[in-house]
Formats: sequence, structure tokens, C-alpha cells
Amino acid sequence: MDDRRREPRELLTLTVAYADASELVSDYTDNISTGGTFVLTERLLPEGAEIRLVLSFPGLLKALPVNGRVKWTRAEPPEMRGVGVAFDRSDAGGVARLDEVVARIAAGDPALIVRTLRVLVVEDNPHVANLIRDGLRGSSRRELGGRVTFECQTVDNGRDGLALVRSEPFDVLIVDVYLPVLGGAQLIALVRADEALRHLPIVAVSGGGSPARETALAAGADFFLDKPMRLADIFATMRRLTRIE
Repeated sequence: MDDRRREPRELLTLTVAYADASELVSDYTDNISTGGTFVLTERLLPEGAEIRLVLSFPGLLKALPVNGRVKWTRAEPPEMRGVGVAFDRSDAGGVARLDEVVARIAAGDPALIVRTLRVLVVEDNPHVANLIRDGLRGSSRRELGGRVTFECQTVDNGRDGLALVRSEPFDVLIVDVYLPVLGGAQLIALVRADEALRHLPIVAVSGGGSPARETALAAGADFFLDKPMRLADIFATMRRLTRIE
């Protein structure tokens, strides 16, 4: 007898990366916990194939594996190619054991997830943008022991910054006062005039001294930081605005 037949077969693994905890909880509640889900993938697997899905999202400390079986496939259109996966609720080592874990994720259990703060940096100097991004990440690890993580996106002009902040959720907006296409003060004023964004914390930055400070605060910024900025000041401002303990 071939000894290889006695070895456990390694399951094909597909990673399902959700945008955040709420998206995972929603899919789990609506689909996975009731027996199945659809997974986008370029790999068209044969019906009946046993697979392992690894569920994750930014801030999840440990990905969640769950075993299933391919029930059907979809090849067209190409951008929607994927497989329908079925789960066995009676499998104590599979989907059934995830109920409690997903409930804890939904409750924001700090033993399972870290707090993720999304920051939009609107800055036309790439060195300053990188300083802010890398500084927040490093300070979070040093000062908070990884309990909070910063996810930064950067754009280099006010017009793109306005479009992005209107289309995606952010926890903090950092804006250079002097920007191309649409100035920083104009961007701040437009954000403050938008009912859906009026309470978004805004930090203005500039090397323009008192005139830039007065302009930014008059437009609606919550804080102003002079350039060149100290990383400690950036992080301290983030802590105050987002009430990080």
C-alpha cells in the first residue's frame, strides 16, 4: 500500500480578505453561518473539491480558517469569476466553532482585533507624506504596543483629497494648507460644509507660520501643526483627536 495515501491530504487554501470587521461579520451572518458563500478567485476549482478559506481583515490578530467544499463555479464575466463554497454546520472543527469567535469580533474584543484608524494625508511633498505615514505606524507600535494601528492613504492635491474623503470613510484628515489644484483651506471648508463630514477631525499642517495657521483654523481645522513637524507632536495630536488611551 502506498504510504502517501495514509497521509492527510493538504487542502487548497483561499484567502478571503475583508475590508474591515463589519464586512466579515456581515458575510458570516448572512452567508457562511447559514451554509455557504461566494468567493472571487481566478482559480476555477472543480465541483466537489475540498478547500480551506482563511478569513481576515486589517486589524485581525489571527486569521480564521474554515473548511468547505466547492458546490458550483462561475467563469463569466471575468471580473466576477469565482466559486460557490458550501459548509457543514455539523462540523465541530469548522464553521460551527466560529460562531463564538465572530461574535467576539463583532463586539470588538481587543484580544482578537486591534483598533484600526484610517487617516487620509493630503500633502504634495512625498517626503512629508511618508514621514507622517511611517511615523504614525512606528509610534503606534512603540507607544501603544500594537493595540492601535494606523492605515494611511495619501494624495498630493486638494481635488483628489476631496473626492476620496467623500467616497471612503476616514477617522482623521491631515491637510497641507498650501496644495495644488484645490488649496488646503478650501478643502477644509468644503469638508466642513458637507453634513456627512462636518465632524471629521482635521489636522492642518504648513510651514507658512501664523497666516497659514489662522487661515486653516478659520476654515474649520481642529488643530494646526507647524512644519517641520515632530513625530511626537503628530502622534500626540492623533491621540487627542481619536481619544486613544
